[in-house]
Amino acid sequence: MILTLVILALVALLAFIRLAPSDVSRWHRPIGSAEDVTGSGWAARVIPATPALLSDLHQGMLALPRTELLAGSVGEGSLTYITRSKWMGFPDYTTIEQDNGQIKLYGRLRFGKSDMGVNAKRLDRLINSVKTKRREG
Repeated sequence: MILTLVILALVALLAFIRLAPSDVSRWHRPIGSAEDVTGSGWAARVIPATPALLSDLHQGMLALPRTELLAGSVGEGSLTYITRSKWMGFPDYTTIEQDNGQIKLYGRLRFGKSDMGVNAKRLDRLINSVKTKRREG
């Protein structure tokens, strides 16, 4: 009986994590001041803006598995994405914003306290991938 309740509670928790709606007003917000920093459950990067770099980063984000645009546009200069983990469906949010000659990237988790470096790795891979494509293109 207790095992059944534990299993049901776990299934309910996993369903909530996967199905909980994303409040755009909570996640799609201006980044503000930023620097290259990695915290527990979040990471920020700042790179110099160049022509069409925001658009290239947008395309790079959309190419990532299990990632979709939550809000914003290249024309607005601010975009927020949701990326879900492969097995459990945990959502991470990434905001990319062009501001005063800089592009700021901010990745953070929604549930828990630590992302084990996933957001920092995602931002670094995205930046490096776009830089590589621009050099080759």
